[in-house]
Amino acid sequence: MALNLEDIARLLATRGVNQYGCEAVSQLEHALQCAQWAEKSGETPATVVAALLHDLGHLLAPGGDTAEQDDLHQYMAIPFLRGLLPDAVLEPIRLHVDAKRYLCTMEPGYWETLSPASQHSLVLQGGPFTPKEAMQFAAQPFAQEAIRLRRYDDHAKVPGLVTPPLGYYMALVQRLAPVPAAVAAAAELAPVAA
Repeated sequence: MALNLEDIARLLATRGVNQYGCEAVSQLEHALQCAQWAEKSGETPATVVAALLHDLGHLLAPGGDTAEQDDLHQYMAIPFLRGLLPDAVLEPIRLHVDAKRYLCTMEPGYWETLSPASQHSLVLQGGPFTPKEAMQFAAQPFAQEAIRLRRYDDHAKVPGLVTPPLGYYMALVQRLAPVPAAVAAAAELAPVAA
């Protein structure tokens, strides 16, 4: 079952008030901060939306994520968003956990910059890539966007940081969502007022 724009906004506004794992911010605060980082960094609208929605899978997981198991949130939201948003949004979401694994292998000192909660989740997510796995990851479409998204994710954990409201970013999501075929067909058939 696909989500629509109202479903996404409702999930973020209701379940998003829950704490983001062991971090000092809520899921919604983390999402908004991540989107703000992407926007301020000059990312495309698709990457800004990916930043906003990258952890939506946490909100869809039946029990939510716990500190003791990986909920595979990077995959959880994709079936619900496919058909609504383009691959330029979906692929960075799908790849953002692997981007952390990549950066831990390829960038000396990166692991030390991660929050304790993120270091712990890395272990649950399979740990750093081998050099071969890192090269395979980097060769995928949208890997570079996922790496940048991962960096925004790392910075988006500041308690009390002022961000634009959810509605501001949902307007961007709406611009990227294609008009449903039935709505487009009805608009074409509607008489034009003179």
